[in-house]
Amino acid sequence: MKLNPKIAVIGLGYVGLPVLFGFSTAHQVIGYDINKKLISNLKKNKIDLKKYCIFHKIKKQNIKFTYNIKDISLCNIFIVTVPTPINNRKIPDLNILKKVANQISKFLKKDDIIIIESTVYPGVTEEIFSKILEKNTKFKLNYDFFCGYSPERINPGDKKHTFLKINKIVAGSNKITTNKIHKLYSSVLKSKVIKVRDIKTAEAAKVIENTQRDINIGFINELSKIFSSLNIDTNEVLKAASTKWNFINFKPGLVGGHCIGIDPYYLAYKAKKSKIFPKMITAGRLTNESMSKFVSNRINFYYDKLINKKPKKILICGISFKANTDDIRNSKIFDVIDYLYKFNFKISVYDPLVKHHSIKKNKKFNFVKKPRKKFYNCIFIAVAHKQFKNTSFDEYMQLAHNKFIILDINNIFAKKYKNYYQII
Repeated sequence: MKLNPKIAVIGLGYVGLPVLFGFSTAHQVIGYDINKKLISNLKKNKIDLKKYCIFHKIKKQNIKFTYNIKDISLCNIFIVTVPTPINNRKIPDLNILKKVANQISKFLKKDDIIIIESTVYPGVTEEIFSKILEKNTKFKLNYDFFCGYSPERINPGDKKHTFLKINKIVAGSNKITTNKIHKLYSSVLKSKVIKVRDIKTAEAAKVIENTQRDINIGFINELSKIFSSLNIDTNEVLKAASTKWNFINFKPGLVGGHCIGIDPYYLAYKAKKSKIFPKMITAGRLTNESMSKFVSNRINFYYDKLINKKPKKILICGISFKANTDDIRNSKIFDVIDYLYKFNFKISVYDPLVKHHSIKKNKKFNFVKKPRKKFYNCIFIAVAHKQFKNTSFDEYMQLAHNKFIILDINNIFAKKYKNYYQII
């Protein structure tokens, strides 16, 4: 492989941009996305890049941004980082990935390598993506072109586990390609680059990483429901149990985001196609999906029992899918809002990390830039942002009007305060 291969990164989102900036430290890279406004903002430096490249300085001289697919036609390595969501029926939606395959087909050349980083189920790279390339070009995999898979492990908001510092799995459609991909990633990563047996192994490793977390969190969420009914503090139970050396201390909560809430459906879909009907994966997912309703019911229960006053004015602190990020993809707070709206709550949402333009106008809630003082009967701390954790209890009380309760799912205040309740 040449010292400086021509690399194109296709899809410039939460995964694509860190990959692009990472490879730019040693190579010239073209970043392609269909979003013209995004490309324009990237060219004009109108996007805060710290959340994408907090691990190194950007070598702008090595980067070109484009929304014209023809600009990447001369590249010989294509790294695909486009979204692979699920549809309304919880079935994998590979339409964007298939569209990329069709686009690459128009200029695929001999010896080109296509590496997928997007989350897929085992078999997608070789049985779907590569087949589209073969059909459109009459080329043959491992003779005319080559494929690889390297699962993304981008963790939004995480300053420790960044693209250049995380261990990376790589696999190619044959051994020679695996070695080339290994060399490519090793040229920029400061961490381990691990070669695995084949592409399906790499694809499977990706979906089980997050499926494992989903199942474990699902178990703890189920426990939290049980303990709530028994009037037992779940956090105290976990604290006690964690004194055993081999206890894995997962926490209950709302499971959203672009990975944990999605990957189990990909694995379950493939399993069912193979006539295997997974029970644990499905049970964990169903439990975690039910938590939004459970949390909403608990909020309504505490409000009716302790406040019972109309209008039911609630301030929700945090709307991103997890702490210390502005990422709202698949955030379960939106589901909580839907349920609370049915309970006739007048809902205000405050999140200092989330930009107002990223929240669509919604009749169900008011997205505020600053909470009003002495206005709310109920404050719900939904996301454990550092700013919320560093806010004192007295400061929260200043937002409360007359009779009030502060509800929390993050155990921010370990100390017990009057009118403060940990609800899961």
